[in-house]
Amino acid sequence: MKILVTGGLGFIGSHTVVALQNRGFEVVIIDDCSNSSENVLDGITAITGKRPVFEKIDLKQQESVRDFFERHADLQGAIHFAASKAVGESVEKPLLYYENNINTLVYLLKELTAKESANFIFSSSCTVYGQADELPITESAPVKTAESPYGNTKQIGEEIISDTCKVNSNLNAISLRYFNPIGAHPSAEIGELPIGVPQNLVPFITQTAAGIREKLSVFGDDYPTEDGTCIRDYIHVVDLANAHVVALQRLIDGKNTENYEVYNVGTGKGSSVLEVIASFERVSNKKLKYDIVGRRAGDVIQAYADTTKANEVLGWKAESSLDEAMRSAWEWEQKIRE
Repeated sequence: MKILVTGGLGFIGSHTVVALQNRGFEVVIIDDCSNSSENVLDGITAITGKRPVFEKIDLKQQESVRDFFERHADLQGAIHFAASKAVGESVEKPLLYYENNINTLVYLLKELTAKESANFIFSSSCTVYGQADELPITESAPVKTAESPYGNTKQIGEEIISDTCKVNSNLNAISLRYFNPIGAHPSAEIGELPIGVPQNLVPFITQTAAGIREKLSVFGDDYPTEDGTCIRDYIHVVDLANAHVVALQRLIDGKNTENYEVYNVGTGKGSSVLEVIASFERVSNKKLKYDIVGRRAGDVIQAYADTTKANEVLGWKAESSLDEAMRSAWEWEQKIRE
C-alpha cells in the first residue's frame, strides 16, 4: 500500500516514514528541504533497510502537486507534515505561515478528493486550544482564538479538512493534535535537525550542551506554575510516529465512526522547562548553562493532554519517559557532532 508523506525528511516525518516502512507500507516522500536535508534518507535506509522514494517538490506550486498525483495514481493515503512550525517566527512572519501552511493543505486535498477513496492524516497541534481553561486538555475543549499565526494555521487547517469531509464521503481524515515532540530514534540514525538557531527547547538544550550555543534562554520564570516556567506535555517522537501509523490503519480498516476524527497525542503529563533541563542534566551528567529572560510572545502558560480518547478509541499509548526521550536526543546530538 503506497502512502505519501509530505515533509517526510523532517523531524516527525522521518520517524513516521521509518514506522510505516517497518510495517510494510510503501512510502513516497515529498519535501522541499527548506528545513531538512536529503541526508535523512540515509538514516531512514540504515534503520529500515529500504530507501523510500523521494521527490523534492514545493507544495506551494499547485501544478507540481497535480503532476505528482498524476504520476502516483495508486496512492491510497497521505500523511501531511509539511508546514512551517515555529511559534515565535510565525508572530514575526505571519504571511509566510499562512501561505505555506494553508495553501499547501488546500492543494493536497483537491487532489485527494478527486480520487475514488483516500485516507488523510493531518499533523495538527495542541496550539489550537490556546490557553485552555481546564487541564488536562480533552478533545472537546473549546478551540480558542490562537495565540500565534502558527496556531491559527492549525485551527484553519482543521476547519478546512472538516468542511471538506462533510461534502466528500470518499475522504476519510484524522487530525492528530500533538503536544511537544522530542527525542530521536534509538539508533541515533535520525533525529531533530533544525537549520539555523533552534526554535524548540530540546535541540537548543542539546546544542548548548555540545558547545554550539553559549547558553540557553528560559523565557520567563514568573508564570503561575510551581517553578514559574511554562509547562508542556513532551512526547517521544517514536511514540508520536507510531500514533500516525495506528491512525492511518484505523482509516484503512474502516474502523472510524465518522469520516473526520480528532485525537490528542501526548503523554498526559506536564513537565516544566526547568524539569526538562533537570532531566537532561540527569541523563547526560552535564551541567547546562542557562539564563532566565523575559517571556516570549505567543507562549501559553501550560498545556498537557488528556489522552483517554487516543488510548481507548485509537488504541495507542505513549510508552517512553521524559528521561528516555532526553537521552535519545543527547545521543543523536553527539552522533551528528562526531
